[in-house]
Amino acid sequence: MISDQVVFFDTTLRDGEQSPGCSMTTQEKLTMAHALEDLGVDIIEAGFAMASEGDFAAIATITQAVRKPRIASLARAKKEDIEMAARAVQFADKPRIHVFLASSDLHLEYKLKMSREQALESTAESVRLARSLVDDVEFSPEDATRADRDFLVEMVRVAVEAGATTINMPDTVGYTTPEEYGQMFREVRERIPAIDAEGIILSSHCHDDLGLAVANSLAAISAGARQVECTINGIGERAGNAALEEIAAALYVRGDRYGVSNNIKLDQLYAASQVLGQIITFRPSPNKAVVGDNAFAHESGIHQHGMLANPLCYEIMTPALVGVAKTHLVLGKHSGRAALRNRLEQLGFELTREELQQTYYRFVALADRKKNIYDQDLVGLLPDQIREKRHMQVSELD
Repeated sequence: MISDQVVFFDTTLRDGEQSPGCSMTTQEKLTMAHALEDLGVDIIEAGFAMASEGDFAAIATITQAVRKPRIASLARAKKEDIEMAARAVQFADKPRIHVFLASSDLHLEYKLKMSREQALESTAESVRLARSLVDDVEFSPEDATRADRDFLVEMVRVAVEAGATTINMPDTVGYTTPEEYGQMFREVRERIPAIDAEGIILSSHCHDDLGLAVANSLAAISAGARQVECTINGIGERAGNAALEEIAAALYVRGDRYGVSNNIKLDQLYAASQVLGQIITFRPSPNKAVVGDNAFAHESGIHQHGMLANPLCYEIMTPALVGVAKTHLVLGKHSGRAALRNRLEQLGFELTREELQQTYYRFVALADRKKNIYDQDLVGLLPDQIREKRHMQVSELD
């Protein structure tokens, strides 16, 4: 029986930080870790202990200051890496060592100069060592989506028998498609019955080189994965990782389709995104799903009219759901009379139908010449008698 609970494994501080412009100091990592804790993330991959003294220090610092999530350190399938990772997470309430080793022939031959047999031996030895140091061990057969399927299954079987509690099958280079990725998870579960029988968690880790990271992650969940590895704002190597906020929103909005639960506090998504944007050198694109500046902005007149009539016409979730203050109706050349009337009413101007029509013609002419329309521009478009009437009303209140 597969659990209906999906565990969120955030790797913003490890894989995300590997993205150009995303390097973080220990203090910045700690700030981000607190934001992830507030968000309800289950596991924080705090770094790669063997990579540098700074990474080791950051992991150790986070383990002592952030108590709710599990804290993980990445480690190659090497004795020195694993022992260093164990020391880095030793003060965590719930420590995890995440061991990885290449599984594709391409990586084994050209990167590691290692045979398949050697890879299987290294998998068994490294997982056993990690399990002797902590109770929670994750194993990742790197480049799983380009590995020979029979060999991948054998590597996973060896890791499970050696004591791995989570098996992550990463799409390391963003190569796969949702159909292929889901089928890989189904096949591994079918061919290794111990995974379901012993409650081994299967995990997805997807990169966005073809723009499919979130779609692939959701396909994995549908196929039985119960851990999803992701980053805030989708930052990460090359085109990035699967975006945590998009996966969480999709599981909520399409709960009818996925039928799983999780611990993410959706109303903290925007806040976490903002914290990250303040730490690294760039913020999410304006059209970024869920947390971008335009995610709840509407300029088209048809859309704005529908939004004013009923927000469900053009929004599948409310801004408040993900922690955004409100929907923003952007006034531009595509806007209609309904949005213009709404904004003028917010500014205190009640117009007749004829006055609105007259003002709208002026507005469209201005919008054709100017990209950004401000409130003072709108007031300047009003007929003189309307502005004078409003001025008199304000004077009487004073």
